[in-house]
Amino acid sequence: MADMTKTDLIEAMAEKSGLTKVDTEKALAAFIEVVSTALKRGMKVQLTGFGTFEQRTRAARKARNPRTGGEINIPKTKVPAFRPGKVLKDMVK
Repeated sequence: MADMTKTDLIEAMAEKSGLTKVDTEKALAAFIEVVSTALKRGMKVQLTGFGTFEQRTRAARKARNPRTGGEINIPKTKVPAFRPGKVLKDMVK
């Protein structure tokens, strides 16, 4: 089974919803923009049954440069994360 691309997702969503592909693409783009903006502001986006999009902070750490073997400091950083909900977990099992 092949991975689903953005185009495949848009086609499947359009078929399932009865919307045109153009409208579906606009809806998907709006969803991505709204979730991204919320995460950037430090908010969580919770979709009951599906999951939660949230921002997590990775602690600062030391690592090794593979080329030189020298130690480098990696500063703390914020990363997006997704935590699946129970319904999604059960569907995937």
